[in-house]
Amino acid sequence: MDIVVWMLTGAALGWIAHAYLGLGGRGLVPSMVIGALGAMAGGKIVAPMFTTAAEVSLANIIFAAAVAAAVLAASNLIHKRWGV
Repeated sequence: MDIVVWMLTGAALGWIAHAYLGLGGRGLVPSMVIGALGAMAGGKIVAPMFTTAAEVSLANIIFAAAVAAAVLAASNLIHKRWGV
């Protein structure tokens, strides 16, 4: 259940980055996928380093969202620089 919540959080951030912030010149779906993958990495790798909650918690969702935002920003920089 927690992976689904993280993926939805990341996909929502990808949608926001594409629709409102103008990030992600690749398109809506790739931005949502990149956000979801970043949120999964944040929820599974980064959040356990800083929290002790095993289930879905606000702290885990915040870490997942922060990593998803960082991955979206990095992918935007890579896309602008190298066109990938």
